[in-house]
Amino acid sequence: MNERNHPGRRGRRAAAAFAAGTALAVLTGCGAADMTRQASPYAAAQGAKTVTLSVQSWVGAQANTAVASYLLEHELGYRVDTVQVDEVPAWDALSQGRVDAILEDWGHPEQEKRYVEDKKTITPGGDLGVTGHIGWFVPTYFAEEHPDVTDWKNLDKYADLLRTPESRGKGQLMDGSPSYVTNDKALVKNLGLDFEVVFAGSEAAQITQIKQFAKERKPFLTYWYKPQWLFERVPMTEVKLPEYKEGCDADPEKVACAYPHTPLQKYLNTRFAERGGTAASFLKKFRWSVEEQNEVSLMIAEEKMPPAEAAKKWVERNEDTWRAWVN
Repeated sequence: MNERNHPGRRGRRAAAAFAAGTALAVLTGCGAADMTRQASPYAAAQGAKTVTLSVQSWVGAQANTAVASYLLEHELGYRVDTVQVDEVPAWDALSQGRVDAILEDWGHPEQEKRYVEDKKTITPGGDLGVTGHIGWFVPTYFAEEHPDVTDWKNLDKYADLLRTPESRGKGQLMDGSPSYVTNDKALVKNLGLDFEVVFAGSEAAQITQIKQFAKERKPFLTYWYKPQWLFERVPMTEVKLPEYKEGCDADPEKVACAYPHTPLQKYLNTRFAERGGTAASFLKKFRWSVEEQNEVSLMIAEEKMPPAEAAKKWVERNEDTWRAWVN
């Protein structure tokens, strides 16, 4: 998922994220394991040639982790374990040393204050190089037929066209996972819109639904984000929400403004940042573009390529980009 604001403030509260489950699944060849009650035997282990990375469920985050893992293993000689964690629980795991790094964070001010500023158990790892932005989107074919739909003030005019069996007689605003950073329920309420937020359940489920709507040329309104490879397959146009201003999203219950544009950030467990040697140095240097991330994301999501294979293909083509990360 990929975006939020300027460097002074990296994002917004993830109120909905607390509704998500907190189980952490280790994604290794040994199968899944519950890490909620045990620390990783590898994370932050002094002198260990193993790195444990948190990976979020959206494909952009998977692309980051795939390329970082491939280079850590094949260029720097580390073993890499990945742990799939929802956004807020990932901060807890990172603080506790159950994972060593998060490579794509979309902005969690409360966690930043608790763990970076107060406890100092987490250390900023720098910009990922990708600026993320969340917004509301309609398919471009619908926007071309009804240009005024791209202004939020006109959405109610199209509520009947955007109604689904799940939206309880209102227009549907489709969201992905309730664990993602989202203000949509508050936005619908505070803007007085005749819409219902309906969660698809995951990025994959949301993509499937968007593709199906597009195949049938049906109108839809969806929470979506940039960068994201799906724009290459289903062109979408953003709906203009009330302008984002610093602090307009400070109270999750009163949000009535657009989502900001956010330089996505990396974070490291502080002990790992200090003692992680070449692995920590590499992860701090890891920085790439939207286009590069999307290239790997497309291979994983559309070509159904295993992430490691997609990473290998990208690494073989882009030595000029990654060589500086490993030196």
